[in-house]
This record gives sequence, C-alpha cells and structure tokens, in this order.
Amino acid sequence: MDFLKSAVASAMAQGPPFPYTFGDKVDVDESVWTLYNGTKREDGSNCSIFSFDIPSSKGRLPLAKNALKKLRTLRHPGVIKVLDTVETDSYIYIATERVVPLRWHVRRKSLSPETIKWGLHNVARTLKFINSDASAIHGSIKVGSVYTSESGEWKLGGFEALSSVKDDESVIYTYGSLVPDSARYAPPEIAQGGWDIIKKNPHSAVDSFNFGTLIFEVFNGDYSGRDQAGQTKNVPPTMQSSYKRLCNANPKARITVASFLDQGSRTGAFFDSPLIKLTEGIDNLGVKSPSEREEFLNDLDQLSDDFPEEFFKLKVLPELIKSVEFGGGGPKALGVVLKIAAKLSNEDFETKLNPFLIRAFANPDRAIRVCLLDSLPLMIDRLSQKMVNDKIFPQIVTGFTDVQPVVREQTLKSVLVLITKLSDRTINGELLKHLAKTANDEQPGIRTNTTICLGKIARYLGTSSRSKVLIAAFTRSLRDPFVHARNAALMALGATSEYFSDEDAAARILPVVCPLLIDKEKLVRDQATRAMDVYVQKVRKAAADMPDTVLPPPQAADAQPTRMGTPQSSGSSGWTGWAISSFTNKISSAAGDMQTANGASHAPNQPSSAQGLDPKRPAMASASSLHRQIVTSPQPGASGTSSPTASAVADAFFQDDNAEDAGDAWGDMGDMDDNEEPETAEPTKNVTKAPAVMSAAPFDEAEPDFAGWLAAQAQKKKPGGKSLPKGLSKSTTTKKPATKVAAKPVVAKKIDMKPKETDDDDGWGDGW
Repeated sequence: MDFLKSAVASAMAQGPPFPYTFGDKVDVDESVWTLYNGTKREDGSNCSIFSFDIPSSKGRLPLAKNALKKLRTLRHPGVIKVLDTVETDSYIYIATERVVPLRWHVRRKSLSPETIKWGLHNVARTLKFINSDASAIHGSIKVGSVYTSESGEWKLGGFEALSSVKDDESVIYTYGSLVPDSARYAPPEIAQGGWDIIKKNPHSAVDSFNFGTLIFEVFNGDYSGRDQAGQTKNVPPTMQSSYKRLCNANPKARITVASFLDQGSRTGAFFDSPLIKLTEGIDNLGVKSPSEREEFLNDLDQLSDDFPEEFFKLKVLPELIKSVEFGGGGPKALGVVLKIAAKLSNEDFETKLNPFLIRAFANPDRAIRVCLLDSLPLMIDRLSQKMVNDKIFPQIVTGFTDVQPVVREQTLKSVLVLITKLSDRTINGELLKHLAKTANDEQPGIRTNTTICLGKIARYLGTSSRSKVLIAAFTRSLRDPFVHARNAALMALGATSEYFSDEDAAARILPVVCPLLIDKEKLVRDQATRAMDVYVQKVRKAAADMPDTVLPPPQAADAQPTRMGTPQSSGSSGWTGWAISSFTNKISSAAGDMQTANGASHAPNQPSSAQGLDPKRPAMASASSLHRQIVTSPQPGASGTSSPTASAVADAFFQDDNAEDAGDAWGDMGDMDDNEEPETAEPTKNVTKAPAVMSAAPFDEAEPDFAGWLAAQAQKKKPGGKSLPKGLSKSTTTKKPATKVAAKPVVAKKIDMKPKETDDDDGWGDGW
C-alpha cells in the first residue's frame, strides 16, 4: 500500500495539478477502476477518487475513457456527482462525492426492506432517464455498479459500457464483453447471440433484465447466474408480479424499467411509501402550495425509525430548515426537524442544528415559538449551558410578556426544563422578576402554574432570598380566588417546608394557612390540613429542642423589689390557677404598710425619707386624708394611677352600663375589717361600705377633721358653689343607716349637719 501511494504521488507530480489527497483504498467488486477515499486539500472535505492505471490495463482503456466521458456529460441526481477529473498518458483520476459500494451493505444485510425499495426507486428513476430521455443503454446494471452517498442515497456508476442507441459504433457493441462479470449478468439473448443482438430488440431490454437481477441480489445477497433471475425469494409480494416481467426470457415481452416504475408508484403499490414520497417532494418543498406542503409534512412525520439516518441528516434536514426559515414550513416542518435532530450525534447536532435553533428562538412567529418550547425536553441535553444562558434564554423571556396566554403559559412551563442550564445570577435576577409578573397574571391557570413552578425550582434559588421569595409568593396564592391556585400554594408549602426556618414556620406560615382550614372548598380544606400537619410537626420538633426558659436565675428579694413568681401548683390547677404570684408572695412583708396618694407604701414608725418619698409628706396618713384620697382618686386609665383599686379593676372587666353595679360588687369585697363593731341598725338596701384601709396600728390623736371636710363640701352646693361629688348629694331616703362608733367622741360632736335636711352619711353610702 505504501508503494502504491508513493507511485501515485510520483505520477501526480509529473502530471497536471490534482487538488485532492488520496486516502485508503476501498474494496470493490471486480472493476476497471481502483477506488480510494480522498479529501479535498482546500477545505478538507471528503471525496472519493476513481483511479485507472493505463500502463497496467491498456485493454480496458476504451471502457475507462467512455466512463470518464459519460460522467462528465451526464447530469442527474441519481448519478455519482463528479467534482474534478484528470487524464494523462499514464493515469485517469475522477474525483467524486464520497461514496461507498452498495455491496458493503448487501453483504452485511444492513438494509431494511423499506430502504431497499427506496434505493431501487432511485436506480429505476435514473435508468428511466438513461433509457427514455437520453436514449441510451447502461449495459452493466448490477450491485457492483451502484454506490451509496454520504446521505444514504443510491447512486448509479459503472458507465464503462454506457452507449447511445443512435451511435452504431458504440462501445457496448465492441467492448461490452470486456466489462468485468459481464457473462454472469448478461441476459439470455446476449449469452446466445452476442452484444450485436441488442440492435434487434428494444434497447431497454438489457437494462430491464439486469435491473431484475439487481432486485434479486439486494433482497437475497448473491446472484450466481441467469437461473436465479425471476425467483421471488425474499422479494416483497407486492413487487413480485412486476419483477417477474422484468426477468422474462423473451426480450420483447419484458417491461421497461419506466413501466416498472409506473406500476410501483400507483396508490398502494410497492413504491407508494412515505420515504419515497419524501424523496420526490423534498427538492421542491419551497415551491409547494400550502396544502401540498401540509400533506407532504404529514407523510414525513409518519416515518418510522428504520429509515436511513444519513439521508435525513444531509438531505432532508437542510431542506426542512430552509422551509422553516424562508419557505413557510411553519411548526409542522419544525417538528420534523426536531424529530430528525434527535437522532443526530452530538457533534452533528452542534454543527448543523445549534445555529438554526438560535435563529428559530428569535423568530417572531408564535406558532414556531410554542413548538420550540414544547420540544425543549428533546434537545436541552444537547445544548450547552453558555448557549442557553447567553443566547437562547434572552429570546425566551420575551414570551413572559406576550399578549397571547398560550405563549406565556408555554414559556412558564419551559422554566422547569431550562433551570439546569441557567446561572445563579440569571435565576435569582431576571427569572424571578418575570415569575413575579406571571404570579399576578390575569389568567388563573398561569398564576397556578407559577406557584407550581416556584415549588419545583425552589432548590435552585439563592439561599439568602429563597425563603423570602417563596413565602411572599405562596402566601399571595393562598388568598387567590381561584381554588386550584390556593391548592397549589398549599401543596408547594408542604413540598418546600425544608427551606423555611422554624421562626418562619411559626410566625409567617401557620397563621396564613389556618384560615384555609375552613375554606369553602373541601379540596383546599383537606390540603390545608396536610400542610398544617407538616408545619405543626416542624414547630413541635423545634420547641422540643428549646430550653425551658431563658430568664436569668432568681435573685434575693432586696435586690429585686418586684419578683414574678412561678405558677402555684397547689390550691388551684389548670387555667383557673393564678399564673403570677408576685403580689401574694409579699403579703407578709406588706403587713402594716399604708398606701399614699401616689401609690407608694410606708411601714409604720419609719421616716418617709427612708422610703424614697417626698420629705414634706407626713409620715402617717390620717383616716380623713385616706378617705379624701379614695373619693378624689382618678378614674381608671388616668395618669398618676399606679395601683389598681376595686372600682378600677371592675371597670376593666365591666364597661358602660354595668360599671356602677360592678363597682358595688367589688366594694363589698373591700369591707374586710374583723375589728369592726356590729351595726346598731338594719343596713339600708344596696348600701355598700367604704373599703377599709388596712393598718397595723390604730389612728393617733391627730386625726384630720373629716366632718369639717363634709361641711365644706356642703357649702359648695349653695349658689355660686360647686356640686358635691357623686354619692355626697342629698339623698331621698329617710332611713339613716347604722354608722360606726367614732373612735373619738369629742371629734364626732364637731360635725355640723345644719345645712342638710337629712344626714349626708346616708347619701354618701348610697352613692358608693
């Protein structure tokens, strides 16, 4: 092989320039040509090179020159495409498109029946052109004369004996017997009468018989001689009748290849298949009418997986892409493009489809955009992260604000597919901005899908803002009037509980879920119950790990004047027990204290300066000053009140109408003096006693004149004076209640009751 390559290189150096590089030799059937794989030096593209060495094969030189001439002049899609030729005295080189001998596929039995029929259809069309339009005879139809291109199409070669019937000195008559394997494939009449007998029979008879042998060979693998011609083994039943007529021993009774092609193209016949229709229609797809294009694409969409992938990749795909972008193919053509693209290798996908996809996502046609979004799952794994994030996503986001709801919804659904290809900055920036808009979309379905989308992409959101975003979105959806939006929010909350802190669960989520426990829809109520269970369990678990208290340890009583006690377990239990015992715990220490006007207390026989009070205030309050303090005490809630009284507490519990009665009730509780003397007369109905002020010692001799104070108040009733306080006005009752015996009779005699018709004590008691 190295010697051969050096010889070829030496020959090329002596001859005209040939801008192709020889590669490996390709095994072929016996032929006048040696086939090599080659590459074009200019761009490195693939090609094939047919080489004929003149010194070693001078006897077949007329056949090689005839093939060279016919390949240069004969142009047809079913003929091998010639790129360049070189002819010298020592060699002939023909550079063509890259081809592979059909014999390779036949030997491996790698062709499906549909692919074989498709290939036979291509050869039949080429032969029809040669026999009918060119008025020529091929003369060497066999497996060794057929090649497959890179697109998988069957291409016809072997033009060594190709001759025009109008030329009496054609090569076929003189050199037909020099064609390799001519005796094995020759029809019966030539085997008996030689090649000149062709002139006495229809000129297409030779090619018709050889085409029949080709059919047998591609379905069975080998053709040994004329005895096998016409045998129907492995030949499709729909093709057998026409196939037998091709192999008829009588050349005048044989049908032409053109007739065979017509019979097979009828509705329901052997050539009536989607793949063959595709071949016929793909070349002029751009000029078809909308109805014809729709029918063609429907047939194309029905193709199964056993058709040649290379043909779709190299032939069909480029035409469909042109149709989508320029020919009005629309989403139907795009769907077929994406179906074909799914079978491409990653390298082919990147080179052939990625540029088209970038242009397609920028297409303003909404139908194409929706089709692309629907097909994203089929192609997302083939797209690089940089391409999606930088080139495709900026085109997709325009769909979030499209006026058509279907575009907005499909764009929203595509987020779940794209999310793995987007950067964190894009997700937490631009994407969340658009999702915030769709969360308030006028279409309830889009709002619902936004909630679902956020729940599914929660793990991709930034940890710093994830809980804030999700809580805001989900709590908004919990108030949505659309029942499925509320249900979706509850499901999303249940699925994303791991992303919320214990504080968020207790303070922000549970309060908004609770109202949905009594939602009007049972679907929502049930889902709310499940969500509540999730978060209550989460909060309980967190609470179980918390300490019993965070308060500092208790200190000595002198260092902490007011101590909040713990609930008492004895005496009262449950909610009815006192929760705080800070006051009852100090009863013993408060014995003998007197409350002053500002709420402070004094221990007996202790200077006021020791209590931190005003030094000008007397050390011991008299009964009159205390009584004056009670009568003139401000109402509950007034400034300066530092200690609750019975009426103040009552007013807190009973408002408005019942305040006066409540005050009487709380007043009875204040009459707790055990040293009080029994009453000398029957008490008046509904008269309450003044609250007794607890004292550790009896009043001293300097008790204030309380009766004088009452007289002064009575003077205010005169014209120009002020009204007496409530309870001190003139009473209409005539019965005088029993009064206590004054501690000092001398002081009691000073009381002047002349201004009043009745005793003021009576009215004061009734009012209090």
